[in-house]
Amino acid sequence: MTDRKPLLLPALDPAEVPETRGSGYPEPYRSRMGDRAKRKLGDACSLTRFGVNQVTLGPGGQSALRHWHTLEDEFVYILQGEVVLVSNAGEQLLTAGMCAGYPAGVRDAHHFVNRSAQPAVYLEIGNRIDGDNAFYPEDDLMWVEGENGVYAAHKDGRRY
Repeated sequence: MTDRKPLLLPALDPAEVPETRGSGYPEPYRSRMGDRAKRKLGDACSLTRFGVNQVTLGPGGQSALRHWHTLEDEFVYILQGEVVLVSNAGEQLLTAGMCAGYPAGVRDAHHFVNRSAQPAVYLEIGNRIDGDNAFYPEDDLMWVEGENGVYAAHKDGRRY
């Protein structure tokens, strides 16, 4: 066994980055995400122009509601396990070593679902642009910017 020195930024061990669990969605959507944990690697490295998250999606979990972004490019790279990519084109199985990318403004609503019996791990990478908005074509959800910040609302404007 070797003694390894602790890593110093800009290097880090993803296992040392705290996990965040849960979702910012209101109910009834929050509970649909299931077992999902994120390690915000980009934040841990003080990145400001793009985000990088290591996501562990447990069996039955999903990455998000099906959505598309107005200004954010998204890229996902599968590290371990398998997920089903659900998009406007239908369903595709992605396994370790595969990836998917979504250009900003393309109305291809997408998300990942873990239908296997094992956890899946992937990296999600996206740029950070003020004014980006996500649209959820299958769900009664939108984000509204008010004087006290952004909040979840029904598509008719009522707050959750």
